[in-house]
Amino acid sequence: MSTTTPSQPPLVDPAELVADPYSVYARLREAGPVHRIAGTDGLPAWLVTRYDDVRQALADPRLSLDKRHAKPGGYRGLALPPALDANLLNMDPPDHTRIRRLVSRVFTPRHIARLREPIRETADSLLDAIEPHGHADLIASYAAPLPIAVICDLLGVAPHDRRDFRSWTDALIAPDPAQPGRAKEAVRSLLAFFTQLIADKRAAPADDLLSALTAVRDDEDRLSEDELMSLAFVILVAGYENTVHLIGNSTLALLTHPGQLSALRADPGRLGGAVEELARYDGPVPLAIRRFPTEDITIGGVGVPAGETVLLSLAAAHRDPSRFTEPDLLDISRDATAHLALGHGIHYCLGAPLARMETEVALAALLDRFPALALDTAPDELRWRPSMRARGLIELPVRY
Repeated sequence: MSTTTPSQPPLVDPAELVADPYSVYARLREAGPVHRIAGTDGLPAWLVTRYDDVRQALADPRLSLDKRHAKPGGYRGLALPPALDANLLNMDPPDHTRIRRLVSRVFTPRHIARLREPIRETADSLLDAIEPHGHADLIASYAAPLPIAVICDLLGVAPHDRRDFRSWTDALIAPDPAQPGRAKEAVRSLLAFFTQLIADKRAAPADDLLSALTAVRDDEDRLSEDELMSLAFVILVAGYENTVHLIGNSTLALLTHPGQLSALRADPGRLGGAVEELARYDGPVPLAIRRFPTEDITIGGVGVPAGETVLLSLAAAHRDPSRFTEPDLLDISRDATAHLALGHGIHYCLGAPLARMETEVALAALLDRFPALALDTAPDELRWRPSMRARGLIELPVRY
């Protein structure tokens, strides 16, 4: 395939990407496989839109997550202190391999399966609290508190010490231009929180992931102090943020597709497959974490210079008709296991089994408890988070 360079990149309106991302990505995907756009940091980036190219790029070792491979002045993402920045989302092998191996023993399907009943109990208690009211904002009352309880239990955060993680992650993932200081304040709050939490684990270790990782850091010296804190940070942010949106988006998709919802109610055994399709149809991560070529490369026949920012559009790939038949339709009977919502290659999401199971349990409990569950507003009145990087509802009003 010949190598080309787009001379007149199509304009992308960030507001349109929030309101109607799939139409925008469809237009770009049909126009070509790779486009020059303004990235999430406002600087030029290369957007990859077609399934085969996105999947291949996710596993391409020449596309680095390490910001040190960005060309000078070519990237200005959120500046994190070293104690939060030395995380898996910024690493390549061999450091990535070393740290991932340490934590992967916890995120196994067998270990995650043991969490199913505790998660179901948490889901039931949250539903108990809202049931008498007959209506609720399902994000604030269910989709958000469920994952934070799971992640805090995993890390060993005591119930009385659980802070306002949602406001902190909101400030990081979808910063408000009118409040430029909120992101910096969120960083300071998270740093202070994890500093104290790790000190507590050193003083009084328990049977939790963070105690185990702290022991590895102190006794075996296989983690630096910054790596330990950064690992705890990314487990919290990624494990919480993405699952909130997967639960919320999945619930909305079912409520706006009554035929699919009825089919799922008639055969709850299809829920596992339905979660895969829901992740494909409207997943929580429209764009994979940015990457930087370590050498000049070709993607989809387009030449991309070393050091430039590459954005892989999972949202565009998931609606690519060359891979999924009638991709704009929600079909819970579809085999959607080839979706890329949880990544691909060495950076495949460590918490994928947990995210799947949490979403399955959350939907099962919700649909079982409320047979008359329905939206309590018009779909076009729902508000989405103003972010190219995260696809999630601010609120989900429902009645039951």
